[in-house]
This record gives sequence, structure tokens and C-alpha cells, in this order.
Amino acid sequence: MPPAIPEATLTARLSELEVRKDEARNGLDPAATERQHAKGKLTAHERIELLLDKGSFSEVEALRRHRATGFGLEAKKPYGDGVVTGWGTVEGRTVFVYAHDFRVFGGALGEAHAAKIHKIMDMAIAAGAPLVSLNDGAGARIQEGVSALAGYGGIFQRNTKASGVIPQISVMLGPCAGGAAYSPALTDFVFAVRDISQMFITGPDVVRAVTGEEISQNGLGGADVHAGISGVAHFVHDDEETCLAEVRYLISLLPSNNRELPPTVLTGDPADRPGDALLDLVPVDGNRSYDIRGVIEELVDDGDFMEVHAAWAQNIVCALARIDGHTVGIVANQPASMAGVLDIKASEKGARFVQFCDAFNIPLVTLVDVPGFLPGVEQEHEGIIRRGAKLLYAYCNATVPRVSVVLRKAYGGAYIVMDSRSIGADIALAWPTNEIAVMGAEGAANVVFRREIAAADCPDSMRQEKIDQYKRELVHPYYAAERGLLDDVIAPRDTRAVLARSLAMLVAKHADLPRRKHGNPPQ
Repeated sequence: MPPAIPEATLTARLSELEVRKDEARNGLDPAATERQHAKGKLTAHERIELLLDKGSFSEVEALRRHRATGFGLEAKKPYGDGVVTGWGTVEGRTVFVYAHDFRVFGGALGEAHAAKIHKIMDMAIAAGAPLVSLNDGAGARIQEGVSALAGYGGIFQRNTKASGVIPQISVMLGPCAGGAAYSPALTDFVFAVRDISQMFITGPDVVRAVTGEEISQNGLGGADVHAGISGVAHFVHDDEETCLAEVRYLISLLPSNNRELPPTVLTGDPADRPGDALLDLVPVDGNRSYDIRGVIEELVDDGDFMEVHAAWAQNIVCALARIDGHTVGIVANQPASMAGVLDIKASEKGARFVQFCDAFNIPLVTLVDVPGFLPGVEQEHEGIIRRGAKLLYAYCNATVPRVSVVLRKAYGGAYIVMDSRSIGADIALAWPTNEIAVMGAEGAANVVFRREIAAADCPDSMRQEKIDQYKRELVHPYYAAERGLLDDVIAPRDTRAVLARSLAMLVAKHADLPRRKHGNPPQ
């Protein structure tokens, strides 16, 4: 047995440990923390403290240092190597996290830095727990050359391995340039904070040199650009505190991994609460606009939902919420934007959201009020056929419980795509205001009865007569129900209650897809 360490020596070593850990947390340069705060940014540890339950964080490899030499690196070996890694809890459930420390090498990724991230990602996958990355780094550490690039490759490989297995959330809290931007793009959700976060493959200087275009960092890849134009960011906030609070809320809605159901909560909102307000929210006239968010508020617990990609492809709404305490994913056409028509962006937005919900056992509720796909040369040339098919593929491939409700219009191929009975909806419902048809009565009459209309003494009168005939025979609310394409036509006020009962019935649904390595979705 080795001799015991004398108490005085042990005390000295404990003091040394405390000094080293303090250095790892605070660094050797207090001014670096001041500079971070002066930019309106928190430090890595401060961010982690906001994200995780108080006192729950366990850090991993806080004392790790790089072993690189050359370009002065051998003289500068800070603890942690510019990234903080570990695990803690959010509302008592385990969550893994890594956070770039911009005070150390500008948060740039080197070999040791990458190895720490690789380890925490492997731990998250093995433990079956969500992974959150707090991004604030200057890209690859140039002084370490290809070793740094290989480090990114390892991160991308693990992002892909974890996809559909554990929720992955990226939070942009500083710059993210070059290849580093591809890791957030591989994750499930991207949060961004205005003014402090930027993402781009090539920065403003390169853009200026190659194209001659002058643009700022925020103009090229700021939070609002990616939230509203590129669609890279799913959520955008004004400050870090609000952003990280919303990350916590998102995690509370999600299962820890793909083998679990989402967590349930007790709610004081009765499942059978009538929705009388719906009668006033949705006009009977299919040409009148309204905001589908008001309908969603009436249907979900306490009117609370988390909209995904709120600023991008606004003609479709995707949201996470709860009905009777259970998490659901909601996909809804938005008549307040482009009349709720489906186009390329809306199809891609909806498809990705449906795929996420299906991967993590989140039931889908689809609210349908769609006039069709957006016509036009640009849409056709940009690939509305293959890109619109993404939403169709996602629904057809989904095995989670699926309930659809046709509120008003449901025309043509867009009706089929929006989780109709024919592509696998478990329960298909409609309000008595529904119009399910190949196309609207006006357009149909012009096609089907064009000769009669043209030959009539009063074409306008004949056209209206044929429109009314088409509506009576093919577009009345019960045509689809009579043919078994709807399970029920329900009163709007009963929608929440019917949804709650249907989802409760489907909670143990099990469906197997054909055995295959993976599908080949349209691109």
C-alpha cells in the first residue's frame, strides 16, 4: 500500500487544484471577460448557468490543454482550450452541452478543442439525452492547420449519427463562419440572437473581393437574415437570456431520445373545453383571410404554442404545443399569408418539421385551409415538383399518430399533400364549412362547362348557374364523408375535444415501414 500523503502536502495540492480550476473558468486575463461583456455577450459558463438547472452542471475535461507547437502556440496553453463541455439538467432531465469560450483563441477550434466536443457528443448519444451547442467561435484554428479541419469532420459525422436519435439544438451567440456553419445546419433547431450572432460560409471581405458587393456581417448572415430569408434559423431573440429561456422551454416539450415519448404535464385546461370563439375566428367565405394562429390558440392547452420558423415561409405555420398535457406538432396553412397557398419554401418548411416530429414520437395535427400549389414560371423552374414532393414524402413516411382537420378549402394536389386520408392520416375530420375538391367551383365551372357558357345568351348568368351546380353536386361539405374520405364532420367548437380523444386513442399506435437501409426523399 503506498504511503499516505502528508496532510500539509494534500492541503497544498488542494489549493493548487483550486487555482487551476479558477484559471480554467476565469482565464488569466480579466480584461478578456470585460471585452466579452462589452460586446453585450456572456461568457461560456454564464450561458451554461442560464441554460441548465441551478447547480446541476458537471464539467468534463476542464483542465485539458492543446499539444500543438509552432506559431507561438507552445507558449500559450490555456486550460479548457476554448470550449466548455459537460452535462446538467433542464427541469430535472439530463442535457449535454458544449459552449465555445471566445475569450480563449477567439473560440477557434483546434485538435484538443474538437476532441472535447467529440467526447461530449459521444456521451450524449450513448446516454440518450439532448445536446445543446452554444456557438461563439472564430472557426478553425489556423495555426493547427488540417488537424483543426479534421476536428470539424468529426463533429459533422457525430451530428449525422445523432440525427433522429437525440434532439440537437444549436444556439448562435457569436460568429460562426466557414465550415463551422455546417454543424448547426445539421442539427434539429437553430436559435439566433440579434446583433451578436452571424453565420456565413464566406464573410463580407471575401464577398467584396469576389463579387464586388459591399455588405455588413449582419446584412450577410445576421439573425434576422437567417430567420426570414435563408431559413437557416428557426428562432430569433433580442437577448441571450430570453433565447436560453426559450431553449429550456423547447427541451421541455421534447423527449430525451427517439425511444421515448415526449414528457406529459398536468394541465388545468380541460380537454373537452368548447371552442366557441372559433365560429368568429374563421369566416365561412373562403375568400376572406384570417390568422390561423388564433385557431391554434383555441385548440391547444392554455393557448400556448411555440412556433418554428415564424419569420420564414409564413404561408404555413409549424408549431409545438400541448393538447391535454401531451406534446403535439401542428402543421397549418396560413390564409393570412399568400392565402395559405403551398409553395417551395412552405413545402420544405413543413417537410422538415413533419420529419422531426416523426423521428421523436410527436403526434401530428394538421389544420387544412389550402387553395392549392402556387402557380408560376419561377416556381416551376425552381423545382416545385421535386421540392413540393418533400412534404408529401414526409407525411407518407410518418408513422406517428396523425389527425387532420379541414377547416375550409382543400383543393387539388395540395389537399392530398396536407395529410389527407389517402396518404395515411389516422383520423380525417372536417368542419361543415369544408370544400374538398379538385379545384374551386369558379375554376371548375370554367373548365367543365366552357362550351355551355360560351354558347349562352348571357355567359355571366350561365357561368354563375354552373358554379352553383358544381358546388351542389361536388363541393358540398358531405361529399367526402359520404365516400369514406372523412371520419366525421364536426362542429368547430368540438374540435379540441375530438382531437384530445383521437390522440388518446392513438397513443399506443405502432406502424412498421418496409425494411430498408433508408429512403431516398426528393431533393
